Amino acid sequence: MGVMRRWVLPALRIVLIAVIAAALVKLAFFPSGEAAASDPAVPTGELSDPVTTVQTGTILNDVRVTGSIVADDATPARATTAGTVDEVQVAVGQHVDAGTVLFDVKTETPRDPVVSTAPDGSQTVQQREPLVQYSEVTAPIAGIVSELPVLSGQTVAIGDVVGAVAPSTFSATATLSPELQYRLVARPESATVTVKGGPAPFTCTGLTITTPPATAAAAPPSGGAPDAATGGGGGGSTPTTTVRCAVPADTTVFAGLSADITIAAGKAEGVLTVPTTAVKGSAGTGVVYLPDEKGAAPKEHPVVLGLTDGTSVEIKDGLAEGDAILQFVPGADATETGGPCTEAGTGVTLCGQAGAP
Repeated sequence: MGVMRRWVLPALRIVLIAVIAAALVKLAFFPSGEAAASDPAVPTGELSDPVTTVQTGTILNDVRVTGSIVADDATPARATTAGTVDEVQVAVGQHVDAGTVLFDVKTETPRDPVVSTAPDGSQTVQQREPLVQYSEVTAPIAGIVSELPVLSGQTVAIGDVVGAVAPSTFSATATLSPELQYRLVARPESATVTVKGGPAPFTCTGLTITTPPATAAAAPPSGGAPDAATGGGGGGSTPTTTVRCAVPADTTVFAGLSADITIAAGKAEGVLTVPTTAVKGSAGTGVVYLPDEKGAAPKEHPVVLGLTDGTSVEIKDGLAEGDAILQFVPGADATETGGPCTEAGTGVTLCGQAGAP
């Protein structure tokens, strides 16, 4: 027992202390892979480009814009003869039918005098009254007389606007962005309108898409800077494209109501589709990017595009079903690809970041 207490137990304590010290040194200066993996400060992930595949699907090209209900413009009434206003027969605010007489225009045409010769050769000149004629100015359409800026005895000339009649009809109208016009190359003749707080969605006809001609910017004063209000500097004003369609006569609406206009511009079933975020370009032709299995830079690949619904786009040529492409155009943002560049559920923008679109 004396030997055990004097030599063996102290030796065991020394060995145990040495083992503990060695373990502490290893943990402190030589961490294992598991320890490094458990440390959130140590980066362990690798960035990679998300990949998607070409799939078969349906593209429903419905263009939706928000606008309003507006009263149709009044139609002007014009004088067809020169003369003086004789008798005004209607008043502003009065309902008239198409062809209703608004007022008469009196025209006096001088006539040559009558010359009589007596037997003795003397001549007598007799002046004649001018020839008086009346012409009617009528309502161009049925509606409410909205303007009638004439008085009896007032002189008018041919082509003068002498009144206006406002129809009791309405239209749905909205502004159309230049990007959406690519989706409306084949323009339909009608649209579906939903009025907030109004009747069930209805079809409006006579769809038009118009862009007024650009106007020149006002020149700045001599030696002065361009006028910010007019966009001076030679750029001119930017025309606004408007979509408009007629509200059915039997549908009750009011001017100023908010209206959602849906324009069905085509449907493609059983076609090849990819996300719009994967394509550089959105109409006619585009470019997708093929991933490289060896980790090299992705390769550009041209494609022919068809219909798009804003989220997916039809591939008419250049790819086959199942082909793998990058889900996001490298370095692009949402405006270039036509789709979102935000990581779902996080709100984190991915576009333009390494390993992301």
